[in-house]
Amino acid sequence: MTAFSIDPNGIVGAVSRLRARRPRVHCITNAAAVTLTANVLLAAGAVPSMTVNPEEVPDFVAGADALLVNLGTLDPQRQAAIDAAVEVATEAGTPWVLDPVFVERSPVRLALARRLAAAEPTVIRLNRPELAALTGTGADDIAGDATAGDEASADAYALSSLSTVARTGDVDYVTDGSRAVRVAGGHPLTTLVTATGCATGALMAGFLAVEHDAVVAAAACLALVSAAAERAGADAAGPGTFSPLFIDALNRLTPEDIGASTRIS
Repeated sequence: MTAFSIDPNGIVGAVSRLRARRPRVHCITNAAAVTLTANVLLAAGAVPSMTVNPEEVPDFVAGADALLVNLGTLDPQRQAAIDAAVEVATEAGTPWVLDPVFVERSPVRLALARRLAAAEPTVIRLNRPELAALTGTGADDIAGDATAGDEASADAYALSSLSTVARTGDVDYVTDGSRAVRVAGGHPLTTLVTATGCATGALMAGFLAVEHDAVVAAAACLALVSAAAERAGADAAGPGTFSPLFIDALNRLTPEDIGASTRIS
């Protein structure tokens, strides 16, 4: 694995471009995540579109700068929309993020995620259980935080899928199989608000629209989310007040604030 260091100025530049260019991200996401995802994108500086109508999706994706495919609500309409969206994005060279939510709980969902991963998404954003399911590794490989086995599994999966893998957790790990970075930070209340991870996947797609290096784009997204979560968590009384404070922080933090608070190794 090649040592890879991201200058904080690279994070500042990516956030600045996101806000200046306001990329449009088409999101095929789960029902529980729609509102928060749209609000996170708007607050951070991107523009969401959210239709899952298979008849509309090709036109929406054709006009988008990036695509999110989230498997959190897997119904027939979304499955048809996903296939249409990925086909258009692949033909146009549009960057896209695959978020294989809960693939460890459903063989049907796991099979779909593996088929989609074969289409070479730009980034696959997942957690440890999802990584273990997709790679066929066991529970020992996902135990603890940032274990060597877990990171090695992510590295290998990035190489085999020809995608950048963003494995989120207490310390996030981003790898393309030859370069890797860790992003620390965030706040525990994030895990008590539904759809924050799903919204992060959508925001990651937005960063891919303004930063061609997928490792840098994913790390910049995670740095912004971590900084906003820390800012929100400092003032929140609990998960109910955390969510609006998180959206406010995404909007109010300056690129320089984010660069100064970034903990990337």
